[in-house]
Amino acid sequence: MPLRKSCSLFLFLILSFFLTAQCKFPTLDHIKPRTSDKVQTRAVSELLKRLLGNRSAEFFVSVNRSLSNNSLEVCELRSTKNNKVFASGSTGVAVATGIYNYLKYFCGCHVSWSGDQLDLPSPLPKLSGVLRISSQHRFRYYQNVCTFSYSSVWWDWPRWEREIDWMALNGINLPLAFTGQEALWQEVYRALGLNQSEIEEFFSGPAFLAWNRMGNMFKFGGPLPQSWHVNQLYLQFKILERMRSFGMVPVLPAFSGNVPKGILRLYPDANITRLAPWSHFNCSFSCSYILDPRDPLFLQIGSLFLSLVMKHFGTDHIYNTDTFNEMNPPSSDPAYLSAVSSSVFSSMTAVDPQAVWLMQGWLFINNATFWKPAQIRALLHGVPLGRMIVLDLFAETEPMFSSTESFYGQPFIWCMLHNFGGNSGLFGTVDSINSGPFKAIQFPNSTLVGLGIAPEGIGQNPVVYELMSELAWRKEPVNLSKWATLYAMRRYGSTLENLSAAWTLLFRSVYNCTIPHYKNHNHSPLVRRPSVHMNTSLWYDPADLFKAWKLIVEAAPALMSRETFRYDLVDVTRQALQVLTTSFYQDIVGAFQKQKISELLAAGGVLIYDLLPELSRLLNSDRNFLLGTWLEQARSQALDEGEAQLYDINARNQLTLWGPSGEILDYASKEWGGLMEDYYAQRWGLFVHMLVECLDSGRPFKQDTFNQAVFQVEKGFVYNSRRYPTKPQGDTYEIALRIFLKYYPQALERLK
Repeated sequence: MPLRKSCSLFLFLILSFFLTAQCKFPTLDHIKPRTSDKVQTRAVSELLKRLLGNRSAEFFVSVNRSLSNNSLEVCELRSTKNNKVFASGSTGVAVATGIYNYLKYFCGCHVSWSGDQLDLPSPLPKLSGVLRISSQHRFRYYQNVCTFSYSSVWWDWPRWEREIDWMALNGINLPLAFTGQEALWQEVYRALGLNQSEIEEFFSGPAFLAWNRMGNMFKFGGPLPQSWHVNQLYLQFKILERMRSFGMVPVLPAFSGNVPKGILRLYPDANITRLAPWSHFNCSFSCSYILDPRDPLFLQIGSLFLSLVMKHFGTDHIYNTDTFNEMNPPSSDPAYLSAVSSSVFSSMTAVDPQAVWLMQGWLFINNATFWKPAQIRALLHGVPLGRMIVLDLFAETEPMFSSTESFYGQPFIWCMLHNFGGNSGLFGTVDSINSGPFKAIQFPNSTLVGLGIAPEGIGQNPVVYELMSELAWRKEPVNLSKWATLYAMRRYGSTLENLSAAWTLLFRSVYNCTIPHYKNHNHSPLVRRPSVHMNTSLWYDPADLFKAWKLIVEAAPALMSRETFRYDLVDVTRQALQVLTTSFYQDIVGAFQKQKISELLAAGGVLIYDLLPELSRLLNSDRNFLLGTWLEQARSQALDEGEAQLYDINARNQLTLWGPSGEILDYASKEWGGLMEDYYAQRWGLFVHMLVECLDSGRPFKQDTFNQAVFQVEKGFVYNSRRYPTKPQGDTYEIALRIFLKYYPQALERLK
């Protein structure tokens, strides 16, 4: 090779390497906070007042974006001469996270969904030098498109304010902000010429809007009242203002192609496909109408919607929409898939030339038989590299970055999904989440740009979410045993050895699922429609759970004033009774199969007349486990009794039947007081009664016959209109101790 050509090639390679190393995704540089340092400083000061009251005066805060010489966030804390702490950081989120790190590791404090422990030492512990907290991750994403329906659907502003504070303290800077979008969609469809009845037939009820937005279903649980639109818009304005005040970058919605049937009346020649039924629903509520992104009408609708989004909500240039969520595309041709994603992206850039598309990667996991490498690559490469961010949504269990060569060059965020449906039950994959993000960083040619927390529902297992959020600010994995011990100390404000021992046991068992491909749907028979063939497997040794239960009960007398402890006492006792329910279920089925009616009556009697009522009393004793709260939050959204009944039915149906006929039965199950006695216990009572009748009469047990009968119980609960307590009843310690003394010996006996 001539010397001149050799030198030119060498210089080209050096320049390419330099540009890649220095500016991996230059098209993402504009995704950054737009709020002034002054506004962000004030936001953190106000957060501290809400959190610490008068003690907040002992913290001085300052946001100065020049503290970061790149796009990564940093906070520095130092003690002042008068026993106060000065925290300065590059964003409001960075300062809030830095202060929470100090509160956790120097003051022994804790903030969570299930209560706070904020006994600050006085004076504040002194920092010997500068404490520097920084993240190596550009983005820390939060939420799943389903979280809105499973958890936040009924929230008022005080609850949203609390959640956004939690986000800031835990380092979230890229939150999903999907509230209120139906009001804008209504405006779009009115502008196109749809009448009100066509619009009302399109939107589902509030508890099912997540799947309406993704094109899975329509109409069910609706129609949406106009007051809903007004309230949700009002909330969204406040949510966005507060998120941005901390320096967060809210992710706003965009158009995926899901349209009302009425579009066919207005545009009969449009390229619209009717999808197949979704998830056991029939075409009365599913088989959605999808507009082909290559049709000119797609650009018209998508641009009109995004124009309204920017007009009403402003923009930070990042938008989420999910095509083909749990639905087969009409063609697997790579050229088609590439054209589709290109058209979706064009509908964004037509309005916002700086648009970045954030997409959930769930479709690749959900339908792996369709999404082969060629199809995935085509969909992703329909968008210029760096203008799409893929959420590796279930990376703690099913990471996609490693099998797609880092999403074929598109930036991605490593996410922990953890919980499906927001169901109760202790669960975690702590080994996996402790190591996974660091493997993603070290992956060859990694395009990782952040970490994410993406549960379908929140309000459970707070320990897992605290660990995951903290890892975004760590340079290496934590020592899990040591971390669990420190977590127990700050959660309860106690150094009792029982507590650290209990959490060490929990971390090595129930919180460390290592079964490949395991999805946390809570498979316990307790929360499933009974049958004689139920899943009774566990991913952990229940002996560890029972030992932890004993240690926690023994520590209880000194700690019952702590809400965090009361919550965990209820939660661990609830988990122990869930495991024992499985044992009694096995006894019941075993006795039925052996035709031992006395044994069936004995086991069934204990379950129906003692264990489940005791569990119900326990759950009713803590405000965090009350069905009444969920239902009252739903009813509080209403302007009149008609709306209140609509919301009440939405709230009940999602927890139970999930559809008119149990299409996604028990998916969003919750172990709550009210639900336990009037839903789960009633089903179990009917099951045992029917088994006894079968033995008495010599008839075989027929599951179909039982299903028809139990459906009336389930449907009856959805429509019973009963009001449930919104305040706890009974003494938690007294109930938990009675349960422990009664059932712990049995638990040990059953382990033999």
